[in-house]
Amino acid sequence: MRVHPSQLIEGCILMQNVLGKSGRPIMPAKTVLTDNHITVLHKFLIDSVEVSSKLEDGKTYMPKEVEVIEKIQPQIKESEIYSEQEELPPFSTHYLQAVEEYKRFYTEWNNGIPIDMSKIRRSIIPLLERIEELDMEIFTLHQFGTAKDYNYHHSVAISLISAFLGKELGYRKGEWIQLGLAGYLCDAGMTRVDSEIISKGDPLTESQHQEIRNHSTYSYRMVENITGLSKAAKIAILQHHERIDGSGYPLGLMKDKINTYARILAVSDTYHAMTSERLYKAQQPIFKVIDEIAHERFTKLDPLIVRKFIESLTARAVGKTVSLTNNKKGEIVFIDKSHLTRPIVKLHDTEEIISLQMNPGLHIEEVMLD
Repeated sequence: MRVHPSQLIEGCILMQNVLGKSGRPIMPAKTVLTDNHITVLHKFLIDSVEVSSKLEDGKTYMPKEVEVIEKIQPQIKESEIYSEQEELPPFSTHYLQAVEEYKRFYTEWNNGIPIDMSKIRRSIIPLLERIEELDMEIFTLHQFGTAKDYNYHHSVAISLISAFLGKELGYRKGEWIQLGLAGYLCDAGMTRVDSEIISKGDPLTESQHQEIRNHSTYSYRMVENITGLSKAAKIAILQHHERIDGSGYPLGLMKDKINTYARILAVSDTYHAMTSERLYKAQQPIFKVIDEIAHERFTKLDPLIVRKFIESLTARAVGKTVSLTNNKKGEIVFIDKSHLTRPIVKLHDTEEIISLQMNPGLHIEEVMLD
């Protein structure tokens, strides 16, 4: 059936490619729509889309009733969507396209097809090269995913966050691109793990936990002989779950025995995992996660990398609208360098100034993007 984007709900399945006004596809057929997909369709001023009469869960789709379908403002000009040279879509669309491509690669690897680095590079490097244009988007990638498609989003997000963090740490472009590639492929070995374990919503048994832990070794075996990936990136894939106190896996390495790239991937992996909705764990508020990561910077995670990560996030957070765990919204007006994760917020409704440092039970639930 053909409907306006205002009538869509999460779980709708596209039956045809959605094309932009230039004729270029912006969303492929068979995409299972999330709220973020629907927002993108609105931003592109798509008049209608063809969707299945059944939702992803098999239930009958009943289009939302819309009395008046308002024109979405402001209109996005074609020149704002594609540059004359690179012809790139908006970042949100580009990111979702990368996730869809990762899903296809994942299926190939699951069927025993070797990793094709030329395809990987063509898919992810154009997205990595856009990190300079990002602000808080790099820290809110979890907003795009759901528990069901977490694994696909996680790999693309680790890739972006790791490349971004490498750049923030002063790495040359070639190095942070390799970091991004390592992040993209570090969970490829999940395709060698029993799919029933990966999709299990209940707590895992110890043997199942061990099988999950094997994924980093599987990932390394899948990349160890391919070209286009540096030795440091390959070692990072093997070691991205090692922790500086020796509590990680697969080898239980400590401190300087862990590759620096792997330490960066560890921070990126931890942050995105904790802020995301997963089958077996609920997502946590951004700044609460930052608090927990900060507490681990002298035990499990590299303190210098954690410090740079937190500084990069908080520098971009001032002036942003946030929702708090008490259901109120406000603006971050100040962040004390001594308490980077506990900013001062001005509430929208009362203009009251609240110090989260003085309210330990109150946290920032989400950062609202413009």
